[in-house]
Amino acid sequence: MTLDRKTLLLSTLVFSVLTLSSLSSAEGTRTWEQSKFDELTKGTPKGIALRSQGGLELAPAFKALTTTPSTYIWSIASDSAGNIYAAAGAPARVYRITPDGQTIAIFEPQELQVQSLVVDKSGIVYAATAPDGKVYRLEANSAETGKAAKSSSKESLSNKSSFKKSWSATPYFDPGSKYIWDMVLDGAGNLYVATGDHGEIYKVAANGQHSLFFKSDEVHIRVLALDPKGNLIAGSDGSGLIYRIAPNGDAFVLYSAPKKEITALAIDAAGNIYAAGAGEKHPESASPQMSITLTAPVPNPVAPGGTITLGPASAAPATPFPAPGAGVTGGSEIYRIAPDGAPSRLWTSHEDLVYALAFDQRGRLVAGTGNRGHIFAINGVDDFTDLVKASATQITAFAAAPGGGLYSSGSNLGKIFVLGPGPESEGTYESDVFDAHIFSSWGRASVRSVGAVELYARSGNVDNPDRNWSHWTPVNLSAGSALNVPSARFVQWKAVLRAGNPAPRLDDVLLYYLPKNVAPEIDEITVQPGYRYQPIPRVTGADTQIAGQPRFESPPPSIRDHDSIGVRWSAHDDNDDQFVFTVYYRGDGESRWLLLKNNLFDRFYSFDASLMPDGGYTMKVIASDAPSHSPGDALYAERDSARFEVDNTPPVIDNLTAALESNSKESDSKENARKQIHVHFRATDSFSPIKRAEYSLDGGEWQFVEPVGQLSDSKTEDYDFRVSVPQSEAAPPPMMANNTASDHVVVVRAYDRFDNLAIAKTVIRGK
Repeated sequence: MTLDRKTLLLSTLVFSVLTLSSLSSAEGTRTWEQSKFDELTKGTPKGIALRSQGGLELAPAFKALTTTPSTYIWSIASDSAGNIYAAAGAPARVYRITPDGQTIAIFEPQELQVQSLVVDKSGIVYAATAPDGKVYRLEANSAETGKAAKSSSKESLSNKSSFKKSWSATPYFDPGSKYIWDMVLDGAGNLYVATGDHGEIYKVAANGQHSLFFKSDEVHIRVLALDPKGNLIAGSDGSGLIYRIAPNGDAFVLYSAPKKEITALAIDAAGNIYAAGAGEKHPESASPQMSITLTAPVPNPVAPGGTITLGPASAAPATPFPAPGAGVTGGSEIYRIAPDGAPSRLWTSHEDLVYALAFDQRGRLVAGTGNRGHIFAINGVDDFTDLVKASATQITAFAAAPGGGLYSSGSNLGKIFVLGPGPESEGTYESDVFDAHIFSSWGRASVRSVGAVELYARSGNVDNPDRNWSHWTPVNLSAGSALNVPSARFVQWKAVLRAGNPAPRLDDVLLYYLPKNVAPEIDEITVQPGYRYQPIPRVTGADTQIAGQPRFESPPPSIRDHDSIGVRWSAHDDNDDQFVFTVYYRGDGESRWLLLKNNLFDRFYSFDASLMPDGGYTMKVIASDAPSHSPGDALYAERDSARFEVDNTPPVIDNLTAALESNSKESDSKENARKQIHVHFRATDSFSPIKRAEYSLDGGEWQFVEPVGQLSDSKTEDYDFRVSVPQSEAAPPPMMANNTASDHVVVVRAYDRFDNLAIAKTVIRGK
């Protein structure tokens, strides 16, 4: 069968369209959808919260109230007037911040860190320092406090005499322990102090008398809280234990967490205990994994969680100080212990370390984390909302704010924020940039939303939207939802949510687009005479492709078969379309291509080598994307293979002669006079050069023989050689006594370049 070029291509495309219904073809129109949490985290939210179940909503109002000179804020508390007290380090300070952000340092200890503080009902502040620290009682001088309040924040912080006159600081309790981690006040004014290196909790009565309240076998008691019944709840570092300690000091382990360190506690009105755990347990060591070396009270930008040095030694020698969560790996978990004692896991993160827990105005549990500075709302088991990302590396503590909001503290930098109580009035979310990989036309948007939600879109042909993309164009969601952006390779959408009733929520955004059809490309063609490919089982749906992802093509299994010729090829399409292939061949000197096989969906084909007489040939493969397109829209590509040769005909052996020759040396004895066989033959092939020749004497092993002239490079080669006859020949058995022992059989064989074989033999009769 012969075809001219136009007919050849037309037949390929028409046949492809006819077989389209039987294929798993790629879609013409494609979609890009975003609704899942992992997808939405790639975008940029501003005033927008991301739900773990998918979708966007307005975040709680969140603003920075003040930035302190200290790098770390470890603990905060608020009084009834809404003033905030912050325990800070690097440098060590206790700050008092008013609700409008006016900041004054009210305590500057000699120690290197203020680790924890609490405020009683009368406004007295108890602050714990570290390392080898004490608990100080800070009390305001009412006359001087009024004067200090009139000063600016900057003036107050720079004038040390100002806070010394406004506040008095007196040592209140010295536990004699290396670390003071946390403190809590009960309703009677008793102060409980959690310490390390000996895992002790002290009780300091309102009159100043103190006693050892609880001694654990853990190294550190890290956090404290009080439940509605007046029991003290304590979390340890080492084995991750959560204790319930009755007012009389009797203790019971409520839970041994999978994590080594309990970093935060919160208890709701119903008595549910929420605990955050971090770090992997190591049986060989119960001490903190890494330490912070504090050598001078100067700022340093390094985050907790590794060894840092805060400046040259000046006032104090270097002292190893374990930072909360220091050296922790493996993220955090949050657990809930029900009033009946049953524990359950609520939340897990492999990236975020929980430093603080509290409840918002809706009663939701909120978690402050590092080292990305996120605040999460925990709604249920594995159900959470990523509320905000702060401009600080760690969110370390929470305290009640006026009107039902929350104050939160940050480290790196040492900031105070206000969260809530209400939502932001407006929030925006910009999606990540979507790469269609092909110049595309952008169609309609399908949006699932509630409330006041606006959608915008823009497009461009570089991956950076700041480099001359189109302007943001509003999408009319009530009238067709067309994107109305220029055709381009990249696209991005933006959502604007505005507060109202009902509360705005965006659940899903789906964009339709049509990539411009691009012709396929055939990358290479390989022809292998003497090989046959095994068919590969076809799996339904296996050809489904994700746009822009390379198609994996496993090589077909092959077996050696002298009577077959295998041809395989690789091809790709930037549209990830389905292909149909047609294979043609043409002999040397011929002008027309002959059809070998059409309607191929595999990328290989084997055929009987006898279909091609000896000679040189070229293969042509045509790839068409017709299965993925309407008739008339398909494109094709073609490629020719390198020239290859077919040789199915074995050589011919002519003029085979063999004769015994006597030894010409006079010194040889009579019985050894016949010692050589002189062999001559010619090997000829009609197409390819002779590759090699061999001989066998009397059924012996095959022996290589060189042609006359030694170089084997011609279609005709002459061979002329002598073979030594064995010097002694065994007598034949009695039953073969009539056989002539001196008869010899010479067999020769020759191969051409394609390993076609010719064999001939001759017999030398003895006399």
